[in-house]
Order: sequence, then structure tokens, then C-alpha cells
Amino acid sequence: MLIAKKLKQENIAEYLLYMWQVEDIIRANNLDIDAIQKAIIDQFDQPESVKNEIRSWYEGLIEMMRREDKKEKGHLIINENTIRDLTDLHLQLLKTPSENEYITTYYKTLPFIVELRSKSQDKGTPELETCFAALYGFLLMRLKQNEISGETQAAISQISSLIRILSQKYKDYNEGKLELNEE
Repeated sequence: MLIAKKLKQENIAEYLLYMWQVEDIIRANNLDIDAIQKAIIDQFDQPESVKNEIRSWYEGLIEMMRREDKKEKGHLIINENTIRDLTDLHLQLLKTPSENEYITTYYKTLPFIVELRSKSQDKGTPELETCFAALYGFLLMRLKQNEISGETQAAISQISSLIRILSQKYKDYNEGKLELNEE
């Protein structure tokens, strides 16, 4: 909860990847709040009142996962909405001629997105979700200390560039620092 709050304000991409990780942590603990309490919440060096807030946050997520039938796979609606918001901004940026850096980076990234989507079981996965899935998969591979090919590293580097710019644009847009004028 503490990390999520900070990330949501500072870097929406890191926030989304963190929330996907939280979903997986909840699943790994069988949606059991007491197991999460022991494994995660008790590890925080925080006052009891903050730990209670964190527990309440996890309880809320567990309840959402049950209600939305995301106990085994998939992402919570709150996380899907974040991708939709990012996709809306992405599409607006692509229509804004003054966003040359973003547009150029997108077209450099597009071949990697197309390749990833061709390998995916769900060919209808939106482009940005494909990018996030690739980044998340890469993080998991690194955590497991799997060998990562140069080809994969190049793809992830390019996808990271696009998502980094999009995250900054999202922050700027939400702070009123970005004007999008489609011409």
C-alpha cells in the first residue's frame, strides 16, 4: 500500500507492474490474509496503525479478486482501468504532431510488439498490455535468474523506452503540464 501510493503518483508503469506483482503474491498466499500478514505485512518496520492500514488494503484486494473471479489469473479491474487510461493517452499522443519523440519511439517499438503478439495465445491483447506483459515477464525471468537472450534484452530495452516516455507523459498530463492538440 505504501509503495503503491508512491508509485501511482510518480511512475504509473512501475505502479502497474507492482500491482501485478501484488496480485501474484496474493495468489501465492492462496488469498489468505493471515499468510500475507506473516510473509509481508509483519516485515514492514512501521507502527501498528500503519500495518493495520496495509492489512486492510490487502483485504480489500483479496475481496476484489474473489468478486472479480481473479483468484487464479487475470488482473483486477482497477489495474485494467489503468491500462485503459494509458491506452487512451497513448492514442492521443500518436495523434498529436508535436509529440515527435513519443511517435518515433512507438514506431521503433512496434515491430517488437507485433512479434510478441504473434507469439501470444490471445492475439487480441491490446498493444500496451502486451508491452506490460513483456516487462513483467522479463522481471520474473530476472528474479528466477533465467538466462536472457540478447534479442529479448533488445526488445525489452525498446519497450522500456516507450513505456518510460508514456509514464512521464501520463504524470505530466495528470499534473496539467501536457496539452494534447490533435491536428
